[in-house]
Amino acid sequence: MTAAGLSRLEDELRQLKTTARPEVIRAIAEAREHGDLSENAEYHAARERQSFIEGRVGELEDKIARSEVIDIASLSGNTVKFGATVTVADEDTDEKLTYQIVGELEADIKAGKLSVTAPLSRALIGKEVGDSVEVSTPVGEKGYEIIKVKFV
Repeated sequence: MTAAGLSRLEDELRQLKTTARPEVIRAIAEAREHGDLSENAEYHAARERQSFIEGRVGELEDKIARSEVIDIASLSGNTVKFGATVTVADEDTDEKLTYQIVGELEADIKAGKLSVTAPLSRALIGKEVGDSVEVSTPVGEKGYEIIKVKFV
């Protein structure tokens, strides 16, 4: 994963531990004060939220511990690799699209971050500027030409 992706995961973990976890503990304590727990919807909702938070904390801690951070700034060249920001042109419409190839946990297509496991990424990896790739999409085959590769 990229350093920015790791930072985002660490920020989410910090927020869960410092803000969300104490809030849900207070909500559970407050709901207990209302009496009978068997029919207390607030208590059950707070316990469910606590369960979600604890599960997510465990998941994030595991992913952070097992992550391998790639220093994109140390990469260069015209070959598409993990971390590259690639500009491609749709061969049918000449529409230019720019994506950064990132880890699965960082992927956000609206932000231009494409998972390394996405079909387009898999087709682009190892190719160079000027190469064309064919990608299977739900509407059929799409062709893209690699216009630019940069590492930021």
